[in-house]
Amino acid sequence: MIAQVDDALRTLVRAQALEGAEVEVLFDAPTKDWASRRNAPTVNLYLYDIREDLRRRERGLSEERDDDGTVRRRRPAPRHFKLSYLVTAWTQRPEDEHLLLDQLLRCFLRYEALPEDLVTGRLAEPGLPVPITVGLPPPEDRAFADVWSALGGELKPSLDIVVIAPVETGIVYEIAPPASAGAVVDMADRTGTAADLGRRRARPPGPAVVPSGAGAEESRTGPGEEPRRPAPRRRKR
Repeated sequence: MIAQVDDALRTLVRAQALEGAEVEVLFDAPTKDWASRRNAPTVNLYLYDIREDLRRRERGLSEERDDDGTVRRRRPAPRHFKLSYLVTAWTQRPEDEHLLLDQLLRCFLRYEALPEDLVTGRLAEPGLPVPITVGLPPPEDRAFADVWSALGGELKPSLDIVVIAPVETGIVYEIAPPASAGAVVDMADRTGTAADLGRRRARPPGPAVVPSGAGAEESRTGPGEEPRRPAPRRRKR
């Protein structure tokens, strides 16, 4: 996703701001050593901060359906990340740098979002616009002077470009296929050991026949037990 944003910004700067001028477009960290090696006019877009835009986070799941309307999978809503670029111009004369910054500012002011033809690859997967802002004040917990101090360079005129890129989480919840048969009611006895269950399933269905007499008493015994004999009857006096 970040690579696609870089390509979109590079194309936008070359086509709309530079208009064919012999100016390099780089994404290097503008350190003091890097600046000392600059010989040609350069526009540098340094990505110095990546953080989620919590105000745009959405709850819930989106559904993906087949042609017949059956839900096959669900996905969380995309997250939105703010990619902040420090845009600077490097030439031999400050006046030329100011001219380049002016052209860059006018270029980015034309767009509230990246043009659709520049939104490609994974950046295009969510199917959402990619907003872009220029020159807004930085958050309270971040200052441009701190960025330059961390780079070890001298403070320089710059533009702050923020691209808010939607990103798919990659989480997918697969849905079980619809039932192909109706419900089945099973009232069989599920107690006992596995062997007992196997014998019950193998027994042919039908009413249980209990013989009369002593056999009826014996049939009440469990497996492995000796049959119980009926108690003798008492004679009446």
